[in-house]
Amino acid sequence: MEENKIAVYLQERLAEAKRQFERTVDCKHTEFDDLYPYMTEQPQFFWYKRYVAWQELLTIVKIAEDLDVPWKDLFLEKQASFVEARVLDAKVLDNWYEEELEAESAQNDKK
Repeated sequence: MEENKIAVYLQERLAEAKRQFERTVDCKHTEFDDLYPYMTEQPQFFWYKRYVAWQELLTIVKIAEDLDVPWKDLFLEKQASFVEARVLDAKVLDNWYEEELEAESAQNDKK
């Protein structure tokens, strides 16, 4: 039963880390903005904020992997491959939602 609680906890933390990262991709407010309100006017702050959120996401994925807790089902296939590659670059930011957009487009074409 204890292992189940750990798995649930890690999946909740992972979902939250993913949400925070996606908010940085969308240039939306995050908890990090509240820590450094004087930095929000600096252009490099947005990249730094993304890297911090990305590192949090990678850290929780690593812990989940170490404890054999499944994590990939919370991500699209391409997103999981980005996480596995561990490198945050413009390609990740530009294509993070690509599959979601393609699926929405395909649904709209069927209507």
